[in-house]
Amino acid sequence: MLAHDGHNCLDVDECLENNGGCQHTCVNVMGSYECCCKEGFFLSDNQHTCIHRSEEGLSCMNKDHGCSHICKEAPRGSVACECRPGFELAKNQRDCILTCNHGNGGCQHSCEDTADGPECSCHPQYKMHTDGRSCLEREDTVLEVTESNATSVVDGDKRVKRRLLMETCAVNNGGCDRTCKDTSTGVHCSCPVGFTLQLDGKTCKDIDECQTRNGGCDHFCKNTVGSFDCSCKKGFKLLTNEKSCQDIDECSLDRTCDHSCINHPGTFACACNRGYTLYGFTHCGDTNECSVNNGDCQQVCVNTVGSYECQCHPGYKLHWNKKDCVDVDTVRTSVTFKLNEGKCSLKKAELFPEGLRPALPEKHSSVKESFRYVNLTCSSGKQVPGAPGLPSASKEMFITVEFELETNQKEVTASCDLSCIVKRTEKRLRKAIRTLRKAVHREQFHLQLSGMNLDVAKKPPRTSERQAESCGVGQGHVENQCVSCRAGTYYDGAQERCILCPNGTFQNEEGQITCEPCPRPGNSWALKTPEAWNMSECGGLCQPGEYSADGFAPCQLCALGTFQPEAGRTSCFPCGGGLPTKHQGATSFQDCETRVQCSPGHFYNTTTHRCIRCPAGTFQPEFGKDNCVSCPGNTTTDFDGSTNITQCKNRRCGGELGDFTGYIESPNYPGNYPANTECTWTINPPPKRRILIVVPEIFLPIEDDCGDYLVMRKTSSSNSVTTYETCQTYERPIAFTSRSKKLWIQFKSNEGNSARGFQVPYVTYDEDYQELIEDIVRDGRLYASENHQEILKDKKLIKALFDVLAHPQNYFKYTAQESREMFPRSFIRLLRSKVSRFLRPYK
Repeated sequence: MLAHDGHNCLDVDECLENNGGCQHTCVNVMGSYECCCKEGFFLSDNQHTCIHRSEEGLSCMNKDHGCSHICKEAPRGSVACECRPGFELAKNQRDCILTCNHGNGGCQHSCEDTADGPECSCHPQYKMHTDGRSCLEREDTVLEVTESNATSVVDGDKRVKRRLLMETCAVNNGGCDRTCKDTSTGVHCSCPVGFTLQLDGKTCKDIDECQTRNGGCDHFCKNTVGSFDCSCKKGFKLLTNEKSCQDIDECSLDRTCDHSCINHPGTFACACNRGYTLYGFTHCGDTNECSVNNGDCQQVCVNTVGSYECQCHPGYKLHWNKKDCVDVDTVRTSVTFKLNEGKCSLKKAELFPEGLRPALPEKHSSVKESFRYVNLTCSSGKQVPGAPGLPSASKEMFITVEFELETNQKEVTASCDLSCIVKRTEKRLRKAIRTLRKAVHREQFHLQLSGMNLDVAKKPPRTSERQAESCGVGQGHVENQCVSCRAGTYYDGAQERCILCPNGTFQNEEGQITCEPCPRPGNSWALKTPEAWNMSECGGLCQPGEYSADGFAPCQLCALGTFQPEAGRTSCFPCGGGLPTKHQGATSFQDCETRVQCSPGHFYNTTTHRCIRCPAGTFQPEFGKDNCVSCPGNTTTDFDGSTNITQCKNRRCGGELGDFTGYIESPNYPGNYPANTECTWTINPPPKRRILIVVPEIFLPIEDDCGDYLVMRKTSSSNSVTTYETCQTYERPIAFTSRSKKLWIQFKSNEGNSARGFQVPYVTYDEDYQELIEDIVRDGRLYASENHQEILKDKKLIKALFDVLAHPQNYFKYTAQESREMFPRSFIRLLRSKVSRFLRPYK
């Protein structure tokens, strides 16, 4: 950069900003900078990251390879040395000699390359300094004074005139900082955009644009020499005008959340479906409800994917609350009736003016039974074809009825035991079915359910219904679509729409044609809401800490030593181990008076009366619990005694990766990876394809002395060609090509600290583009701008770039306008110049 005197140039220390992008050590040199590595590492091809040396091995892995700058492995175990830009290889093929292309060879004025290195020279009117590089202005020996008694003022005027006549842009740029123009009155200096000319008429001073309206930036403004950069808060991206910030909609990206994603300004949140638990911030695993208090089941709890169910031992029946078991003998059967025609729905029976039905025909058979359970379903069969020239007849209809008839144990006598009573009940049920079948055949099928009289709908379908596909059972037409009636409603065939369940009934499933009566139909006044979707909405339930024989009032408080956390239960859970409770009506195990108070990560053992650490694969975040919660899905914990769901981690990783694009991802990402894990991936591209990798950011703890590391090599051998290796956090993105045609990748963690890990995308490309790709990824401008760094972190943009690299024909999917809207102008200019030079090298 130009010094304030407007004449001399000062070296810029690139190491002051972001360590020059170096992974280990940055060393500033005249006109440039160099990255160096710690002992045991050597500099990779990208000149910024460091690769761990192997104690044994050949070629560049040997620390005594002898190359001054860059070492590259050559065939047959030898090495080939290369020099950094601005240097050339010496005759010994190991050392590098400085050239005029690197910092002007250290010369202040002119530089010329010779066999011994750069040779400096000075402009006219200047002489060489003793250091052989700097130039000094010559003392004037040609000034002639015509009058010996001239005053000092006259001498000064003559010197000014002489200096004006001497000044020219050809000498030292006329003393101008930037642009110099010769005029009749002398030189005229000017400054480029982003600078202002100072009072001396020579010096250019940078304008701090951030001082005025934050430079027009939405979020952050950073002043640079001659310009400025805008940047955005985390969770926002810079638009192509390079000033405005826009929220990143993470939910629009692939692989963001397993189930549901909710976008928020600057961030997002994942949610899981019912029966699943969130882990690792974005993943969903099945919840094992049975791991906590046996799922509150009285007898047997069976976990299923996304749910669970309670079951009972033989001789018991599941209570209506789906959790308790009752000792009831019932007879259950199912029967299907076929009707020749009619709509597959039930409708309210029409009432006569006096509100009563007429007398039933003499031959009409009726069934009067108090069934414990009745479930009615209706389905349509194939259409019955009509006569030629006539429209098709309506569909056949099938009505399936499930009956459950309870045996009356009070009828047991000495002459007829319980099995005898069961046989009598079965006989009654068979008789009822025969009677119903006769009624169906006579088209006299009527039903009274939940206090409502119902008939099978007989009216033929309308013309519009013939044209449109009929809806399924329990579904109605809404805007030409079939929609199931939601829970708490049923489909009314007469009104042809969904109706709220009447008072005293409920329905907890979708797409039903009836509502089930509350267990106490006489207490319909106790219904809490007119839209009861759950049994608990029927009202009159025993509250937590209470129980009764059927789960409804009147209720009793849980006795001392027992507790009940749920409503509508028929019993209470014992504390176990003879532990008492603080009071009657306890609602949780925490009301039991344990001998010790267990901290999170432990559970109380009621047999030994001690606190036991939660085993691996479980956790407990609360005090005073008698159980531990199982980790969701296939996750587990690193150790026992875990206290939080975040300690449940998925250990799955590794495998063979795709031919064209893919991801290398640490296990449990973006959550912390597990301890003592080892992952191995392999990338084997198709013939004539090479590998490009982008590491947007990587988070590995540095406290473990490189206990956790990621390495990319040609093979699993430690002596094979290494492309990338790191064991520390690196938030600055970097892109590089593989040094071998295939890659063996390994990630290893120890039992120490953990971190977020990494998600590294890769792409394979045609090897004909190797020179172009390497030219791009090795250009420092790709990483110097924060805007360019954000591109390498933007999943959507990287996906678009990789899509074109993997399949160049996909370039035509993106219009020029789309490209301009996706990438900053500076990035497009960078790519355009390199692509043009690659396609037209001699133009």
